[in-house]
Amino acid sequence: MISSNKKVIAGIDEVGRGCIAGPVVAAAVILSEKRISDLKDSKKLAPKKRLLVAQEIKQKAICWSIGIAWPKEIDRYNIFNATTLAMLRALRSLRIKPDFVYVDGKFGLPVEIENRAVIKGDVLIPSISAASIIAKTFRDRLMEVFDKRYPLYGFARHKGYPTKLHLENLKRYGPSPIHRLSFSPVARIVFGERRECLIT
Repeated sequence: MISSNKKVIAGIDEVGRGCIAGPVVAAAVILSEKRISDLKDSKKLAPKKRLLVAQEIKQKAICWSIGIAWPKEIDRYNIFNATTLAMLRALRSLRIKPDFVYVDGKFGLPVEIENRAVIKGDVLIPSISAASIIAKTFRDRLMEVFDKRYPLYGFARHKGYPTKLHLENLKRYGPSPIHRLSFSPVARIVFGERRECLIT
């Protein structure tokens, strides 16, 4: 239970901005006072360890939630606006409304709740670290599901990031339904060089 006179603080982070396939996934977390081991930036945890910490966060946090912006929304609204949309969806899905929100990155959120952007927040703010781990493990699992649906691209290995393997398969097979057509490596293949220069 939360004391009525205690400020409720949430942390929000996202994963998948730099991918050329799959959604952007954001997570929002309100931590309790229970200690969580190895709470740090998700990128600094090995995959198996990250899963264990994610499970601990889910068990010990007051509440947590996920927000998703899908590839078609990314193409329609651009990556910045789609990332904001995913974060807003995560925030609004929390079963408890926070009094204050820390947001990872340079930009806050356009909401009535007081919030502050923190550069490297996934390193500095525990609730953002927790959000980064929840978002990362959720998205990785989602990309493994997509790998079974679209097995030609190796999504389970690279999670949609533009690795050499991914780009080679993209050139060989063309884009899947979850590729981001507005991102230049995909646009070059679908629309050609002239179209790519028009896409930001």
